[in-house]
Amino acid sequence: MIEGTPLAVHRCRFVDYTPSAVTALCFPPLRLPSVKGKQSTTNRKPLKFGTLAVGRGNGNIEICEWTGTEQEIKAPQAWVVRKTLAGPYPSKVDSLAFAIKFPDSLGEDEVPTVSNLRLFSAGGSSELVEWDLQRACVRRTVSSQGGAIWAISPNPASSILALGCEDGSIRLLSIEADTLTHLRRFDRVKSRILSIAWGPPVPRETAEHTGGEDLDSDDDADDWSDSWLVAGCSDSCLRKWDVGNGRVLDRMATDKVRGERTLVWAVGVLGDGTIVSGDSMGIVKFWDPRTCTQLDSFQGHAADVLCLTISPEGTAVYTSGVDQKITQYSHVKTSRAEASSSLLARSPARWVQSTSRRMHSHDVRALAIWPPYSPVPPSHRRKFPIDVAPVLVSGGLDMSVVTTPAALPTSTVTRIINPLATSTPATFEDSYHRRLAYNSGPYNSTAIHLARDARLLLCMRDAGLSVWRILRKQNSLDVDEMDAPRQDVGWERVLDMDLNANTTLTASAISSDGRWVAVADWYETKLFYMEEEVSTANSDLKPRRIRDFAAILLAQLPPRTESTGASSLLFSPDSSRLFVASAMSSFILVVDLDSDPRHPRILRRFGHHQAEAAADADADARASASSDDDTAPPPTHRLALATITRMAVSPDGRWLASSDERGRTHVANLAALQHHAQLPSFPAAVHALAFDPAAPTVLVLGLANNSIQVYDAELRTFPRWARGLNRGVPERFAHLHDPILGVAFDPASVGPSEPAEGGAPRAPQRNALFWGATWLCRVKLDAETGWGGFEQKRRRDAAPGRRQAAHAPAGEGDQLAHPQSNFRVVTHYRPVLFVDFVGRGELVVVERPLVDVLSRMPPAFFKPKYGRT
Repeated sequence: MIEGTPLAVHRCRFVDYTPSAVTALCFPPLRLPSVKGKQSTTNRKPLKFGTLAVGRGNGNIEICEWTGTEQEIKAPQAWVVRKTLAGPYPSKVDSLAFAIKFPDSLGEDEVPTVSNLRLFSAGGSSELVEWDLQRACVRRTVSSQGGAIWAISPNPASSILALGCEDGSIRLLSIEADTLTHLRRFDRVKSRILSIAWGPPVPRETAEHTGGEDLDSDDDADDWSDSWLVAGCSDSCLRKWDVGNGRVLDRMATDKVRGERTLVWAVGVLGDGTIVSGDSMGIVKFWDPRTCTQLDSFQGHAADVLCLTISPEGTAVYTSGVDQKITQYSHVKTSRAEASSSLLARSPARWVQSTSRRMHSHDVRALAIWPPYSPVPPSHRRKFPIDVAPVLVSGGLDMSVVTTPAALPTSTVTRIINPLATSTPATFEDSYHRRLAYNSGPYNSTAIHLARDARLLLCMRDAGLSVWRILRKQNSLDVDEMDAPRQDVGWERVLDMDLNANTTLTASAISSDGRWVAVADWYETKLFYMEEEVSTANSDLKPRRIRDFAAILLAQLPPRTESTGASSLLFSPDSSRLFVASAMSSFILVVDLDSDPRHPRILRRFGHHQAEAAADADADARASASSDDDTAPPPTHRLALATITRMAVSPDGRWLASSDERGRTHVANLAALQHHAQLPSFPAAVHALAFDPAAPTVLVLGLANNSIQVYDAELRTFPRWARGLNRGVPERFAHLHDPILGVAFDPASVGPSEPAEGGAPRAPQRNALFWGATWLCRVKLDAETGWGGFEQKRRRDAAPGRRQAAHAPAGEGDQLAHPQSNFRVVTHYRPVLFVDFVGRGELVVVERPLVDVLSRMPPAFFKPKYGRT
C-alpha cells in the first residue's frame, strides 16, 4: 500500500453471512437507596455507564462495555462487545435479566461491575439459565416446574427472581447470597403469564416508629420488603398478586376485538405504584394501583406492543413493537387540579403521548435505558444530573442495536450533554440516533478469514462454514465488484460444511496454503485437512477430519478440564503451526502440523493469560521478560481467567501476540518457545492486532476507542518514531462512531528498499490500513498526527500555514500544507465485514449490505394510512 501506486479492490458481496436478530436487552440494576430518613438520594456526578447485555436469536449473549473513560462523559463509539457468551445450539434468548450478586458491597450511587453481577436468561423452554460471566459458559440451570418460561424479572433488592410460566403460575426463586433455589409458587390462573413487573418495595419502619432502635447499617438488605407484583396474561387481563400469600389481589381487563383474546406482552410499574401495560392491540394503558382502574389509554401503535421501559426519573415511558415505532409518553402537569377528596379525582398531572420515532425497519423486540429506573417510592426517588442525557437502547429483527439520547423536553433549561456525540440536541424528539454495526464474529472480531496463498475466503456461521475461491483477473486494475453468481466475475464456492456443535461456533481459521481448516465451539476444537477434488469442474475441497485432535489437546490441558474448545484460532504464515487459545482455561497451545499431518503434536503450552486475582487488579503492569517457566500458577492459587480474544503472528513466524478481554497483551518468542514480554494494560479493549510485514518485530494495535499503539516486540518498548501516534490520533478519527475492527498491511511494502534521490536508501514504508464497519483509513505510522486528520473543510486561517510552508523544506512544507494527508478515510464500503490483502496491491473488501440481509426476511408490518391498498 505504497502511496501513489494503484490498488486493485475485490469488492465481495457474495459472502452470505446473516447476523442474528436482537431479542433481548438489559442493563444492571442499581442498589436500593437507604431508608434512614432520606427524602431522596442525589447523585452529583454522572453515573458510570453500565454493562449492556444483548440477547440474540441464535442463543448468543453479547456483553458490551462503554468505551468512554471516567473523566469523559462522551464516547462516540458507545458500547462495544467485550465478551460473547456462546449459546447452546440450537437455542434462542427471549428474556434477559441482571441481578446484583452482593448488594451490600455497593454504595448507593455505585454501578455494579461484571464481577458483582449475575445474568439469567430464558429461551422458550422450561429451563432457566444462569451464566458464568467469567468463563463465558452456562453456570447452572433450573427447571421452572411449570412449562415454558415467558418472562423473568428480579425484584428491586436482587434477592428474588420471578418466573412467568406456561401453566399460568408465577414461581419465585431465591437468588440471595449467590443461590438459586425454588422459594414459592403463586396461585395458578387459566392463562399464560407473558410479562412480570414488581411493585414498589416498602421501606422498613425507621427508628422513630420502632421504639428508638438504631439501624445498624444502611446496607441492610432487610430495609426493604416486597408487597405485590403485576403480570400481563394471555386472556386479556392483568393481575396483581400479593407477594406474601401468593394470591390474586385484583384483575384489570383490557380491550378485546370480536371476542378474541388480547395478549399483554409488556408491563411496568412506577414508583407511585402506577401500572403501565402494552398489549397486542397496540394500546398502552396506565392503571391506578389502588383501585386497579384505568387512568389513561393511548392507541400508540398500529400493532402489538412488545416491550416498554421507563425513564430514570420515572416521568417518561417508552414503548415499541411490531410497527417499528418507538413512542414516548410523558408525565406533564395540568393547569389546575380538581379540588376533590375522592379517590377517582384526577391528579394535578397526567400522561400524554408526546412523540413517536421510527428507527428500525422491522419489529422491535427489546428496549432498555441507562441509567435504569428503580421503582422506589417518591420519597426515596433518585435524582440524576439534568445535564447528561439518558441513553435509550433498542433492538429487533433488523439485527442492529440502536442507541438514542433520551433527554426530556423539560431538561432544556440547561445545556444537556449527549453521551453519544451524535448531535447537539439531546432530547428524544430532536436528537440523532446511531446504529451499532453488527459484527460477524465474537468479541467484535470477524468470522471471515483469508488464505492468501490459496486465494480462499472462509466464513464461519452459527454451526457451519463456507469457503470461496477468489479467481485471478487478467487485468488486475479492472477488479470492481463480484456480487453476481457467475464464475466469470471472479469467485466460486468450493466448500459448504455443517457441523455438529454443542454451542454456536466461536473461532475458525484457514491456513495460508489452504490445506488446513480449524473450527471450534466453546467445548470442542475440530481440525480438517483439505483435499482438492480435481475431477470436478469447480475444483471443490473435500475435508478430512483429524479424529483424535481433541484428545491431543485434552492431554495437554490440566486435569478435570471440561472443554477442548477455543476462543481464538490462528495458523502461522508458513502453515506449519496452529495456535489454539483454549476457551475455559486461557491457555495457548502451539500445535506442530508439519512433522505428521495425521497426528499433530503439541510443542508448547503458554499460560501467561492466567494471573492471580490479586495481581490482576494492577492495571499499570509494565512489560517485562518472564522466566522460562511461564505456565499457569499452581492450582492452589486463585486464578482470574480471561478469555483470549485475538492473536497475531509475525510474518517471519518468530513472534506471537495475544490479547484478552481484560486488556492485557502478551508477546511470546516462538523461536525459543517462551514468554517474552507483557504490554501495559490499555483503557480500552484491543480490536486490531497485527505485525508489520516491513518490520516483523513491530506490533500494531487498534483499540476500541479508535486509538492506535505501536510496540516493538524485540526491544520491548514503544518506538520513538511512533510516539506521536501513540500519544493520540486526530480528533476527527478518534470520534468516528464505528470503532476499529482490524488492520491490514500490503505485501507490496515488503522488499528491497528503492533508492531515493541522491542515491541514499529510502526508508521502509510504514503504512497500515485500519478499517471499521463503515470506513477504511490509511495511516502512516511514523508520521506526525495533524490538527484535524482527514477534515476536508477549508479554513480561513490556513494562509499563514501556507506562507510558513513556502520557507520550509520540501517534505516539511507538504506536511504543513496538507496536515490531513496521513489519515485518509474512505466510506464507499458499508457495512464492512473483512478487509485484507490477497496479494501485492490487491485488496479484498467483504461487504454485507443491510438491504441484502433484510431482503431475505419476511416483509415488515405495514398498514396503509389512506385507502385500502
